[in-house]
Amino acid sequence: MTSGSLERYNTELTNPGLVILEMVAESKEDAAAQLAAKLFEQGRISDLDGFLRDVNAREHQMATGLPGGIGLPHARSEYVKEISIAVGVTKFDHSLNFGAMDGPATVILLIATPASSFSAHLEVLATLARSLFKENFRESLRRAHDAEVIAELINSSLVFFDH
Repeated sequence: MTSGSLERYNTELTNPGLVILEMVAESKEDAAAQLAAKLFEQGRISDLDGFLRDVNAREHQMATGLPGGIGLPHARSEYVKEISIAVGVTKFDHSLNFGAMDGPATVILLIATPASSFSAHLEVLATLARSLFKENFRESLRRAHDAEVIAELINSSLVFFDH
């Protein structure tokens, strides 16, 4: 799959309906389940339990915490219809352990990619990670308190899909 064929995803990777503000979760699995439910509601995944099995299997292979308080659970799955990102920003003073060396996560991004989209999956992960390594980008996500702003920040960080 080439980057050119991904153009239609550019503004559709996430939207305000895929953002959870003030998220409170019992565990990283619970956080992933809450975010996956949003994807399921929008018809972006066909089987909620099946997709979560794939996410949790991936999580067991390697921790998905990034420095700076980011959790990045992700999976390529046969149950994903289109590349999508659901975002959770935890409630103040609430965080979740995603295995990052520097501590727990307060921003969680669940990336769902169709099983066949291997190169697209890697491209999304790499591009998003580059943005997330910038402190000002992470802080913008944390401080937005507005689902539309958060969705726009994520979508605009993935403008490489236009090329």
